[in-house]
Amino acid sequence: MGRPPGGAIAYLHLADLGAPPEFAHSGVAGIMDLTAALQWVRENIENFGGDPGNVMIFGQSGGGAKTSVLLATPKAKGLFHRAAVQSGSLLRLTPRERASAHAEQLLQQLQMPVSRISELQQLPWQQILEAQAVVFGVNPFGLAPVLDGDYLPHEPFEPQAPPESADIPMIVSSTLEDAGLVLTQFGLTESAPQTTLQERFQDQAAPMLSLYRKHYPDKSPYRMLAMILTDGGFRRFAIQQAERKAAQASAPVYMYQWDWESAAFGGRYGATHGLDVGASFREARAGNDEARVAHELSSAWVAFARSGNPNTPALPSWPSYDIRTRATMVFDEPTTHLQNDPRSQLRQFWEKMPQFASLIG
Repeated sequence: MGRPPGGAIAYLHLADLGAPPEFAHSGVAGIMDLTAALQWVRENIENFGGDPGNVMIFGQSGGGAKTSVLLATPKAKGLFHRAAVQSGSLLRLTPRERASAHAEQLLQQLQMPVSRISELQQLPWQQILEAQAVVFGVNPFGLAPVLDGDYLPHEPFEPQAPPESADIPMIVSSTLEDAGLVLTQFGLTESAPQTTLQERFQDQAAPMLSLYRKHYPDKSPYRMLAMILTDGGFRRFAIQQAERKAAQASAPVYMYQWDWESAAFGGRYGATHGLDVGASFREARAGNDEARVAHELSSAWVAFARSGNPNTPALPSWPSYDIRTRATMVFDEPTTHLQNDPRSQLRQFWEKMPQFASLIG
């Protein structure tokens, strides 16, 4: 699952702005679409040789966020039987008040008074997305599924894993430098991370950077900053999602961390956001180590789709995740290996930090 075509088209919450009844679920329309697609699979997949009783859903980034939401969607219960979230662990939905404010901003940009909301259906979709780009930028992270209290009655993974999917095995993951997605200044100086971190974390910036430099003395400033922001966002949420699923103690959750680095552009991106997506489909360029990790991850993907267990002869033994051992499969060079509580000192550092908004949320 990838992002839906336009956040405003899928998640513009109009129900609290006096919209007509047909807009009652406009803030969750994208999730309703996905649920309808899964219903179609259940009713038709046997015609294509599939098994409606063994359906796996997974997604990366925004697709991982939507997978997280489907796991907590009552009407999607029973439509899938395995789930994987790659660098997109979503714990909380957009509150109604914030979603309404976002909708008002977009209506103002469209010069559409609340009394004429129904006319949105006559506007060209290009016009809606152009207005969205002006208000929210090229990545409309503010337009996301809404906690409407009806179709989505509760948060996906806050404060605990959702009961709707208690019996669904999961894989949860992140890449070492996921947050490189939003960093474009590859030639950062050594002082640049300090400045950025100080803006976000104030007096915690200096000890934070010192701690990371102790663990990664040779990492470039760009990749150092990407990794720190990943630990405070993507990875923090992934760990919390896995912890809460494990605490539910009804179905296993397996954790992996993608540390394998791309050699592209001299390796400047490191293990960046999305690097594991192709590998899960066994996509690899010939002549480098990518073929190995692609074989390993795709083999685990197939095993998990079949049985809900990712163990395969291509990998070391992969136990489920729990807060005691925190068993994590680390895809890396020269070998992929299982590690209990990888980078534990850094994980513990973030546990003590106040929660802050996701870098991409």
